[in-house]
Amino acid sequence: MSIIVNEERRIFLLQTLHNSYAFGVDDQGLLRHLYWGKKIDAIDDFEMPVLAEVSTNDPVFEITREEFPVYGRLRYKEHCLKVTFADGCREVDYIYENYKIENHKDYDELIITLKDSHYDLYITLHYKVYGDFDLMERSVTLRNASQENMAIEQLQSAQFHIPYENLNFSNVHGHWGAEQQRFVQKVSYGKVVIENRRGISSHNHNPYFILDHDASETQGEVYFGALRRSGNFSGVVEQTPYGETLVQMGLNDHDFCYNLAPGEEFSAPAIICGYTNQGFETMSHHLHHFAQAFILDNDIRPVLYNSWEATGFGVTCEEQLKLAKKAKELGAELFVVDDGWFGERNGIKNGLGDWYVNKQKFPHGIDELIDEVKSLGMMFGIWVEPEMVNPPTKLYKEHPDWIYHFATRVSDTSREQYVLDMTREDVQQFVYQMLDDLLTSHDVDYIKWDANRPISQSNFDRSVWYKHIEAVYDIVKALKKKHPHVLFEACASGGGRIDYGILGIFDDFWTSDNTDACDRLTIQDSYSYIYPIKAMRAWVTDCPNFISNRDIPMRYRFHSAMMGTLGIGCNILKFSDEETKLAQEMIALYKEIRPIVQEGDFYRLENLSEDDYRSYEYLKDTKGLLFVFLSHTRIGHRPLTLKLRGLKKDTRYKLTYGDQEIHKSGAYLMERGIDLRLSGDYASELIFISEM
Repeated sequence: MSIIVNEERRIFLLQTLHNSYAFGVDDQGLLRHLYWGKKIDAIDDFEMPVLAEVSTNDPVFEITREEFPVYGRLRYKEHCLKVTFADGCREVDYIYENYKIENHKDYDELIITLKDSHYDLYITLHYKVYGDFDLMERSVTLRNASQENMAIEQLQSAQFHIPYENLNFSNVHGHWGAEQQRFVQKVSYGKVVIENRRGISSHNHNPYFILDHDASETQGEVYFGALRRSGNFSGVVEQTPYGETLVQMGLNDHDFCYNLAPGEEFSAPAIICGYTNQGFETMSHHLHHFAQAFILDNDIRPVLYNSWEATGFGVTCEEQLKLAKKAKELGAELFVVDDGWFGERNGIKNGLGDWYVNKQKFPHGIDELIDEVKSLGMMFGIWVEPEMVNPPTKLYKEHPDWIYHFATRVSDTSREQYVLDMTREDVQQFVYQMLDDLLTSHDVDYIKWDANRPISQSNFDRSVWYKHIEAVYDIVKALKKKHPHVLFEACASGGGRIDYGILGIFDDFWTSDNTDACDRLTIQDSYSYIYPIKAMRAWVTDCPNFISNRDIPMRYRFHSAMMGTLGIGCNILKFSDEETKLAQEMIALYKEIRPIVQEGDFYRLENLSEDDYRSYEYLKDTKGLLFVFLSHTRIGHRPLTLKLRGLKKDTRYKLTYGDQEIHKSGAYLMERGIDLRLSGDYASELIFISEM
C-alpha cells in the first residue's frame, strides 16, 4: 500500500518506492506535518509532538509545522489560503472533517477534507502518490457550500517543510533571449521569492523549486517541486527561526482575487514534488520519466524546418515552395510557415486578429503550398498568435471592447499589439472558431502558438490572471479533441511558457528565441533539470547569430540542436554544396539516434578539465550517446577525462567516434573514464555507445 493510515492516532503515511511523507491531525484539529525523506515503514513510530510556545510573541501557530497554514488567528507566517467572507470576516479557521483513499491504475490518492468552523467553506487537499516514480502530486480545491459569495485572495498549492537550515536554493533567471540561466544561492534568514506577474510564466523565473543539502549530481539530499501552471505564479522559500525551511508555491496573489460563487469550486494548480538522497540526476530522471509516462504521447517528434529566418515577414508562396523542396532534400519531415502569411501582415504593426490568407502572398490560396508540401511527403505546420490583435485590423475596429483596457485610459500597446480579453466567452469562441476553421479547411499538422507581450490593464476582474490561461488551456484541449493528430508548440516570445501546466496540452516547448548554439547549451542544461528532453525544440540557424553575432561551425550547431527535438531555421536556399551535404548527413544521423535522445535517460557529466568542456550522455536500452563540446581552449589545452554514468558495471561496451573504437567495461568507463582532447574553438564530438 502506498497510503497507510493509523486511524486511532489520525496519522497518514504516504509511501513511494524509496521515500516517505507523513502528517497527522492533532487534538486541536490542526493538520501537522511530521516527516518527508527516506523511506520509513513503521507508521506507529510517528508521534504528534506536544506544542509549546516559546513566548507570547512566538505563539504555537508560528511554531507548528502546519500542512496547510491559513490566514487567521495568531499566524504571522506565510499562509496558503486567505479568504474574505460575505460578512467581512477575513479569517479562516479550519477543522478536520475526514479522509478517503482512492486507488487508480497509475496512482493512489489520499483526499483530506477540512471545513471552516463557522462558514460553509470546504478545503480539500489532494495527495496523488506515484510510488514507482518516487513522486507525489499535491493540489487543493475550495468549495463554497454557502449561499453567499466568498473572495479568494490567496491560494497556494502546497506548503513543504524541510528539516534543514542553510540549504541551497536553485532556479533560473533571465529575460527574452536569455532564458533558463540556472542560479544557486544559499538560503539564510529572510525570504527568497520567485514569481511572475506578466501573465506568462517563465522568462524571468520558472515555477519550480529545488532545495538541496549540499548535493551533487549523484549524491546528496534534494527536495523539489514543479508547479503545473502557466501564467502568474509565486514561490516563497523561508528559513524559519525554529530550525527548518519552508517552501510554498502556487498562484501569485499580486493583483489577484477570485470570487467564489455559491456552489462553485476553485482549484489551485497541482505541484509535482519529490525527494531523493541521490542528487540532481535522480531528481531529473524521476521528473523526466513521469513526463514520459503520464504527460507526453509516445510519438517520436519529427525533424522540423521553419521558414522564419529565411523570409521574415516577406512570406510568398513562391519562396515557401522553394524552401519546402530544399527542406525535403535535406531530410526535414515537417515544414512550418512562420509569421507573415495572413491579413495585412508585413511587419509587427498589422495583421494579428485578421486570420485570413493574404491573397497577394498566396494568390491561389495557401493550399497550393500545403498540397506541395504533402506531395513531398512532409507534414505541414503554421504560426499563429491567437491571443493578440493589432490596432489597424478589421477585428479591432469591429470589436474594440475585446481587449484588456480601462475606459478612462489610453490602451497599452507592446510590440504594436493589444492582448485580447480571453476571459470573455465571445473572444474564446472567436479564437476557437478561427483555429478550428484553419485546421478543418486546411491539412495542417502542427500549430506554433506564440504570445509576444505581457498582459496589462486587465480590467476590473482580478481573476483574469487565472482565467486567461485557463481559456488557452480549454481552447487547445477542445481543438486536440477534434483534431487529435495536430501537434501544438508552446511559444511565448521564446521560452516564456516552459512549465508543467502547459505541457501535455501543448506537445513541444520553443525553448528560446536565442538559437546561438553555444548559448543554447547553457539554456538546455538548465532546462534539463526539470523538463523532458523530448519537449525541447532546438534549431540549427544561420551565422553570425542575430543575438550573439558569433560564427560557430555548422557541425557544432547541429550537435547542439541534436540534443533536443531537432529543427532547422536557416535560409537553406543559400546553403553551399558542402553545407547541404553536411546538413543531410546530420539530419539522417539524428533520425537514427532520436529515440535515444527523445526517450532515453539524460546525464549531465562532470567536467574534470580546466578547459571549458560540456559533456552530456543519453542511454536507452543497450545503446547510448555522448555529446562533447569545447567552446574555447585555454592556455595549456588540457584534455578531458570523461566518466560515464548509468552503465552496467559487468557489461562490455563499445565506444565509437571518428575512426576510433574503444572497448571497455562499464565499471572502467564509470570509474576511470576515457580521455578526450578536442582542439580549436567550437569543437564538438558525438560518441556512440553500445553494449557488446
